[in-house]
Amino acid sequence: MSKIKICGIRRKEDVGYVNKYMPEFIGFIFAPSKRRVSYEEAFELGKALNPGIKKVGVFVNESLDNVIEAVKKAGLDIVQIHGDEGPEYIEELKEKLKTLSNEGNIEREQAAQKGRVEIWKVFRVKDETSLSQMANFKADAFILDTFVEGSYGGVGKTFDWELAVNAKKYGKIILAGGLTSNNLIKARNIVSPLALDVSSGVETDGFKDEKKICDFISMARSYE
Repeated sequence: MSKIKICGIRRKEDVGYVNKYMPEFIGFIFAPSKRRVSYEEAFELGKALNPGIKKVGVFVNESLDNVIEAVKKAGLDIVQIHGDEGPEYIEELKEKLKTLSNEGNIEREQAAQKGRVEIWKVFRVKDETSLSQMANFKADAFILDTFVEGSYGGVGKTFDWELAVNAKKYGKIILAGGLTSNNLIKARNIVSPLALDVSSGVETDGFKDEKKICDFISMARSYE
């Protein structure tokens, strides 16, 4: 069964929608974006979030110290690294997160953290060569998104899903890029990913749409 991530949560209404339909993950975007939230805003939104939904923080070329600050302040379960960061960055982040976990700081306890913080690394897919570096990264999962020149994601376009099938040899795959209730079944049947990651596909006029979220999650789960 493919899990579901609703990314770009930024309003109380959005939290209400996901609490109602219960995707496995939601994403807070901390990188430059129209969906961007502050660490403090994410914490406040997270307080109203069903504890059964895991919180993912999305970062693009962010300093390690700022990522750790976000994990602490927003109570993140997963860190999504979406920029040009290399394998060394991921390894150093792992060590910092391990130290943070050992500290048992109050922010993490208040956030009801149930284990270590995972790291997901994003690869923007243009062709087969886009995936050639995946073997060098030791992440808990890989998100495959569509390559668009000058953008780090969130453009609502698909890519060749057969490339995602080939990428599964490198680890767990989360499929992103242009997913909607109209194509998610085809995407899942081809790739069989760990999760389906959607943002603009469940929005209307740039804001999360309850009906689209309902349709996306209902369709994904009705075909299990």
